Amino acid sequence: MSKTTWKPGTMIYPLPAVMVSCGSKPEEYNIITIAWTGTLCSDPPMCYISVRKNRHSYQIIKESGEFVINLTTEALAKATDWCGVRSGKKYNKFNEMNLTPIPAAHINCPMIEESPINIECRVTEIKELGTHDMFLAEVIAVHADDQYLDEETGAFNLSKAQPMAYSHGHYFALGKPIGKFGWSVEKKKKKKGK
Repeated sequence: MSKTTWKPGTMIYPLPAVMVSCGSKPEEYNIITIAWTGTLCSDPPMCYISVRKNRHSYQIIKESGEFVINLTTEALAKATDWCGVRSGKKYNKFNEMNLTPIPAAHINCPMIEESPINIECRVTEIKELGTHDMFLAEVIAVHADDQYLDEETGAFNLSKAQPMAYSHGHYFALGKPIGKFGWSVEKKKKKKGK
């Protein structure tokens, strides 16, 4: 197999496309679309977002030390893209995209009601990296939309929400499941009577 070598770049794809809400008072509420986000640690639960310094939300998050990661879905695709290409300096993104700001339980930022999962975050550290600064944050609370909870088990079914991802300039609907964690080493259950 032949491979072409490129200069160093960002080619880790696909990524989640999330809407990050911020602002401690209604007149400064804003939404920024972020693809550079992820989990850092499970205990304590921590995550990060990377934001350019020139983005309107950067200073809001830096000053408040809080933000909410709102997972996105196929139904939120247009709003997700729009909130990433328009500036909160010029637009009220909640109004423009008909999104509903609702109070978080533990921080002052709004959550997006239409999102299936809202993750309240408190910044613990800001790492200056170059074009982007990384906001490392502790997860304070996670809110799940009841419509995606299994009535019998209480488990959250994210695939039912039709999540989307970002890959090299394009948004994609996530496809059918191909396995679950550990399925490659799982022992087959013997049928009764055999």
